[in-house]
Amino acid sequence: MSEQLSLLDQPPAPMPELQNAASLLALLDAWVEHGWLRALDRALAGFCLELDGNSSPLVLLSAALVSHQLGHGHVCLDLAVTLASPDFALSLPPEGDEGSRARLPSELLASVELADWRAALAGSALVASGGDDGIEAPLVLHGERLYLRRYWNYERAVATAIGMRLDDIQTVPVDLSQALQRLFPAPPVIDGQRQIDWQKLACALAARGSFSLITGGPGTGKTTTVVRLLALLQEPALTAGQPLRIRLAAPTGKAAARLTESIGGQVASLPVAEAVKQEIPSEVTTLHRLLGSRPDSRHFRHHAGNPLALDVLVVDEASMIDLEMMACLLDALPRHARLILLGDKDQLASVEAGGLLGDLCRDAEGGFYDSQTRAWLEEVGGECLAEAGLQPGDGRQPLAQRTVMLRHSRRFGSASGIGRLARAVNARAATQAREVFGDGFADLNLLRLRGEQDGALERLLLDGFGEARGYAHYLQKLHATRPDANCPVEDSAWQTWAAGVLEAFDSFQLLCAVRRGPWGVEGLNPRIAGMLQRRGLLEADSGWYEGRPVLVVRNDYSLGLMNGDIGIALRLPEPAEAPGAAPNQVLRVAFPRNDGSGTLRFILPSRLNAVETVFAMTVHKSQGSEFAHTALILPDTLNPVLTKELLYTGITRARHWFSLIETRPGIFDEAVQRQVARRSGLMDGLSQRAEAAVWTIG
Repeated sequence: MSEQLSLLDQPPAPMPELQNAASLLALLDAWVEHGWLRALDRALAGFCLELDGNSSPLVLLSAALVSHQLGHGHVCLDLAVTLASPDFALSLPPEGDEGSRARLPSELLASVELADWRAALAGSALVASGGDDGIEAPLVLHGERLYLRRYWNYERAVATAIGMRLDDIQTVPVDLSQALQRLFPAPPVIDGQRQIDWQKLACALAARGSFSLITGGPGTGKTTTVVRLLALLQEPALTAGQPLRIRLAAPTGKAAARLTESIGGQVASLPVAEAVKQEIPSEVTTLHRLLGSRPDSRHFRHHAGNPLALDVLVVDEASMIDLEMMACLLDALPRHARLILLGDKDQLASVEAGGLLGDLCRDAEGGFYDSQTRAWLEEVGGECLAEAGLQPGDGRQPLAQRTVMLRHSRRFGSASGIGRLARAVNARAATQAREVFGDGFADLNLLRLRGEQDGALERLLLDGFGEARGYAHYLQKLHATRPDANCPVEDSAWQTWAAGVLEAFDSFQLLCAVRRGPWGVEGLNPRIAGMLQRRGLLEADSGWYEGRPVLVVRNDYSLGLMNGDIGIALRLPEPAEAPGAAPNQVLRVAFPRNDGSGTLRFILPSRLNAVETVFAMTVHKSQGSEFAHTALILPDTLNPVLTKELLYTGITRARHWFSLIETRPGIFDEAVQRQVARRSGLMDGLSQRAEAAVWTIG
């Protein structure tokens, strides 16, 4: 009996795949076949075996897993987290795959202890220690986190560059307090209550450092704040005869166009001299354009050896910036220049690896200002922070001293159902979020489908609800307002008509959580086109046809089109071949120019290679955009992408109305309670920056 008990106490025997490299690679092949692992991840494990033929199978498995985690947005593989939930390291089906006989990671790693895993990695020639800079191994182990070498370098470079900037103290204008009072003359009043002017305090903090973070939800005044900040910085510089070189940027063309549009009006209303207004730019470029993309390369024209020619850089929609882009941006930024990041920390993180803004703004809600920062803010800003409910800082949080969260939404106040829903989702309060739909808000709509063919879906998508429009609206406008066929080609009526159609299309957008399946982008786009064709509003539902809306999915610098741009195919006149003959009608795609001019360009469909129909788009693709009426449709099965960040981002794309479409009960409530947790060591790197040296990007 005692022998049996001792056998039960023994750890499980190692799996054969962890004893033989060939067996491990065969298992990885099976995972690729099931769609659990990418072929790229399996290829990295094979490459590592070629580099070191004596590699431990556990090290090869680690290489495949760290690569796969990168594909899911994680900068590194956290060994302890992986051992706690091994199957989350792969792209397993959300509700299992009972038909598969492939061994799961939970079975494979059942006999592995954390100390043994770290020892296996530390003893491999393929793995360097995080503190060993003389070994250029493809993998880096730092504590319990395993990195691909390139991403270890990116993370360390970002932490070092930001850490150095946190130590900077810029010279502030001697009349800062008076300038702030002039730019923010009246305290904000919301629902009859005077509020702390966080916009003013954000400007004050940003004025005294070379790195600052301004975060806040929709309608909290991020654009207003940054325009006034630029006036605050430019005015004394102009007086001294040395105007600042200011550049504005955003991650996508759509986000850049939106900021360009909103900044123009803001600058015009500034209470400063006309000469100061002239020195505040309104044109916003994409980060790729700013840095100077090189075709078919990860590298940019601007870098440490060829820095950007600027003194102040403002980057909007910073939640969309991935770690690699931030490393390249900081590398190209002159040491003297100020960097101001704007964004909503609660939105979805970047598509690529890293959750940079979320990491940096982790403590934004609590404040954590130390006594010195708090006293300075109260002195120059004229605000009393005692009633703000902030957490006290202890002097060991330098990033908090450069961060301000804008807390009062002028768009979504207490009377806004959208605002209340967004706040409940953000707080992961599923019951409260569900109750908001029952409170009778005119700007909210909940549609529970009874099945895939429920006719209520077509009615909502085409006709909307109440005053909220659907897709029929822009097509009705297309047909009803088209200029006469004999209208001359050069007549501005064609531009006006096309602009009106694009504006009408912006009044509604369907967002999806997923791409595939009947409730994803790929299933719903042709289905909606078919609905509109049956209504007689479209002439076709596939190929190129008038009224087809398209989304640019890859930057095309030759055409001046950016990822995220939306255009609509329209039939436009061409010059007649003979005098007196009627002009020909040719299909062209109308796109707004990204220069804030409000004009359009018309491009032949044959020149567009990287576009897709966009009756439905993913929530990720919608970032940086807003629509009068937004509908979010959820799939009928749980999926890893369904998180409160995805719901919040979808909800806050709506300016006036929001519809939630449920295909199965309970999915929304489950998603509200799930949160994105991207693995990285950025914050650890910032806290240890005193020990770090300056690293170049490898």
